[in-house]
Amino acid sequence: MRIGELAHRAGVSPRAVRYYEEQGLITAERDHNGYRVYDGDAVLLVRDIARLLHAGLNSEDVLRFVDCLGKGEPDPPRDCVALLRAFSERLGALDERIAALTGVRERLAAETDRLAKLLEG
Repeated sequence: MRIGELAHRAGVSPRAVRYYEEQGLITAERDHNGYRVYDGDAVLLVRDIARLLHAGLNSEDVLRFVDCLGKGEPDPPRDCVALLRAFSERLGALDERIAALTGVRERLAAETDRLAKLLEG
């Protein structure tokens, strides 16, 4: 199938499919006209990639375990430990960012309160 059909069936844009290919997440054959041609398994793979990118992983994370994706199963095989590790690493990074932003917010709120009291006084 060509890129437009793949994109439609997988629920993504053709641009997303091209991006996934640029990142090494999927591959395409070329027909005699140079058009990209994908096999039927690419639909499930592209859906999985899009879902994981939407969940907050980046393409480098997904590339680490792309072989576990697109199998037509609701969950990846149990032997894909890299998937769990990527999720855990991403969650840890998000927790650190949330903590840092919470600290900034608390300091800014304290300064706002301090300034408000000075202006009232």
